[in-house]
Amino acid sequence: MFYVYINYAKTFDKYYIGQSNDFSKRLAQHNNGLVKSTKPYLPWKNVCLVKKDTRAEAMSLENKKP
Repeated sequence: MFYVYINYAKTFDKYYIGQSNDFSKRLAQHNNGLVKSTKPYLPWKNVCLVKKDTRAEAMSLENKKP
């Protein structure tokens, strides 16, 4: 199972879209400053989580433009 997620940093009004096969671990990495691109905007809160069967499906959804 793979997950596409949208996280939000309220203090900076920033959104981050990503995908992972271990969402809980990945969110912890974001909030512990272990992800270079999201480190300046701590803390992060998840606002959307979608399950997909394959990484290819997750990546396709992650890369869709609104």
